[in-house]
Amino acid sequence: MSSLKVGIIGGAGYTAGELIRLLINHPETEIDFVFSTSNAGNNISKVHQDLVGSLDLKFTDTVNPDVDVLFLCLGHGNSVKFLSANKFSDSTKIIDLGNDFRLEADKVFEGKTFVYGLPELNKEAVVNANYIANPGCFATAIQLGLLPLADASLIIKDVHINAVTGATGAGTSLSATTHYTWRDNNFSYYKPFTHQHLGEINQSVNQLQTDFSSEIIFMPNRGNFSRGIFATIYTDFEGSVEDAKDIYKSFYKDAKFTFVSDDFLHMKQVVNTNKCLVHLHKHNGKLLITSTIDNLLKGASGQAIQNMNLMFGLEETTGLGLKATYF
Repeated sequence: MSSLKVGIIGGAGYTAGELIRLLINHPETEIDFVFSTSNAGNNISKVHQDLVGSLDLKFTDTVNPDVDVLFLCLGHGNSVKFLSANKFSDSTKIIDLGNDFRLEADKVFEGKTFVYGLPELNKEAVVNANYIANPGCFATAIQLGLLPLADASLIIKDVHINAVTGATGAGTSLSATTHYTWRDNNFSYYKPFTHQHLGEINQSVNQLQTDFSSEIIFMPNRGNFSRGIFATIYTDFEGSVEDAKDIYKSFYKDAKFTFVSDDFLHMKQVVNTNKCLVHLHKHNGKLLITSTIDNLLKGASGQAIQNMNLMFGLEETTGLGLKATYF
C-alpha cells in the first residue's frame, strides 16, 4: 500500500498541530497540504513550534481535491460551510473533528452519510465508512465511562457528571477565560447543564439502552492546566463493584485504547496518549465511574487517526504508540 495522501483544513489550531505531529510519524501517511487562509505561505513550524526540524512544509490557501483522506479541524459550524464551498473527489474519505455531523439529524450532508466515530461503540460502521464525525472531547470521556452500563441496560436513574478540562479545550483564540493571568491558580464551571456534547452523549446511550429515560446532568469545569480531561460520574447501581468491573472489562475486552484500572486514576497516566482509563468505586448504592483522557488526542486528533486507521484497513494502533507525559 502506498502512503495515504492527507489534507488538513484549519491547520493553525491545537487539534491540527497534534494531527500533524502524529501524521509525520505515521508509517502509512504523507501530508499533502495543510490549509490555513490566515497563515498561507508561512512555515507550519512558525505556528506549531514543536515541529521545528521535523517538517519542511508551508501552509496553503488551496486544496488538492484528490487526497485520500481529509481532516477538518474547523470551528464548530464551519465544516458545512467549507464542504459547501470546496468539492473533493468521491474517493476522498473525510473525518470532521467539529460537531457539524455528530447528531442523527445532521449526519447526511450532500449525499454523504457521516458515521459517529467512537470506535468502542461503532467500530464496524467506522471500518466501512467514508465519512466520520469525530466525537467531542468531553463526550468521549463521558461515553466511555457510561456505555458499558448502557449496554447492560443498567442506567436506571439520573446520571450526575462533574468533569474538568484543560485550557487547550477552548482552542487557540484568546478570550477572557483563557488568558494565563485568569486561568492560573483558578477554577470555574461553564455551560452548566447545557453543554453541547450532551446531545451526542444522550444519543449514544440511547443507541445501546433504548429504554433509557433518565437525565444526564453534566457540570463542565475549566482547570488551570493545559491538556487532559478528568471526569467523575455517579449513578444508582444495585450490584457490587465486582459486578460492575466484570461488565466493564467484558465490554472493553477488545478495545485497543480503553482500559479498566483496579487502582484510582490520575490524569498524568493518559496525557500525551490515545488512552482512556476507567476506574469503578461503589458506595451506598452509588457507582462512581472515573474516566480520564487527553482532550487533544483520544478526545480529538488521536481518535481521528484511530478512525483513519480503521477506515483504510490498517492496524488500529498504527502511529499511536505514545508514552504518557508522566513526569
